[in-house]
Amino acid sequence: MKFVTEFRDPDAAKFLIAEIAELAAEQPARKFMEVCGGHTHAIYRHGIESLLPDSIEMVHGPGCPVCVIPMGRVDDAIAIASQDGVTMCCFGDMMRVPGGNSTLLEAKANGADVRVVYSPLDALAIAEREPDRNVVFLAVGFETTAPSTAITAMQARERDVSNFSIFCNHVTIVPPMKAILDSPGMQLDGFLGPGHVSTVIGTGPYEFVSREYGLPLVTAGFEPVDILQGVAMLLHQLADGRAEVENQYKRVVRDAGNNSALKILSEVFELRPHFEWRGLGFIAQSALTLRTEYAQWDAEKLFEVPGVRVADPKACQCGEVLKGAIRPWECKVFGTACTPETPIGTCMVSSEGACAAYFNYGRFRARPRIPVTAT
Repeated sequence: MKFVTEFRDPDAAKFLIAEIAELAAEQPARKFMEVCGGHTHAIYRHGIESLLPDSIEMVHGPGCPVCVIPMGRVDDAIAIASQDGVTMCCFGDMMRVPGGNSTLLEAKANGADVRVVYSPLDALAIAEREPDRNVVFLAVGFETTAPSTAITAMQARERDVSNFSIFCNHVTIVPPMKAILDSPGMQLDGFLGPGHVSTVIGTGPYEFVSREYGLPLVTAGFEPVDILQGVAMLLHQLADGRAEVENQYKRVVRDAGNNSALKILSEVFELRPHFEWRGLGFIAQSALTLRTEYAQWDAEKLFEVPGVRVADPKACQCGEVLKGAIRPWECKVFGTACTPETPIGTCMVSSEGACAAYFNYGRFRARPRIPVTAT
């Protein structure tokens, strides 16, 4: 298959749905976690959850890079942005992520110079055009977006742009997956592995899922046929008594990953000893920070950062949603006090957030059922 339309082919989808139904009929109920927020949105945008048998449950994981940022780190970013002479640059979905008392959008309304960029290189260009400003790029994301930040840091060093720095909040995918597997009461039968992250790190880092926990993992793409085939591959493994890491997304993901991107990451970043995740608490060596060689471009070393932990609002259950413990519609404020226009938690703000997916595609209750027959 070469074209997107082939991965949305109705006949191929019906064939896979029938195959899944046949496999599921011979197995006990299964619960699979789609790690990536992109998968969650694809599942609900295309109505895939309503086409699966009742015995198959898909739950979402911590793969939304904006959703996992705790309130305290947002407050730190606002504190930096509010200092004299500072220009804070960030991606658009970070503007409305709530901190303890405010957002970057509100900080901008109150006079802070906060600008939306499409790339960290855009922020570097602003720094070069405006040498009288201290330009800070708010870096977020998993290993997917970290290489672009690393390249920007290398460019800033090469060009000696002294008024540019990075407030680094890049995180890694494997530690939160381990934390979820170790969570009391968490019962999973397999993972639909993240597609975007895997283009960088490959499939090897997920071997611990099968080796240590005896569960299958299938890295999948984001089209309907991709996701359905990924679910079918998981069921085949379970039917055969196997627990392996398989790659459905071979047209994009190499098992060894992207060596060039991995080399750049290792040159610029190192692992933090600890980093706080929304809903998961502190996880050791789960985030990236700039190496000592790049300290001159590390915003946390250049500006006063409060570094205060902020508890999530009691009404918000983003943490439970991120762990797959509850569905968004099970949260008491979902769709009422918490909407995309008035978000209380990050899961409703981000374009990859589970709550935003459920809200935007009208999933306010348990999934409906749509009968499908193979052709």
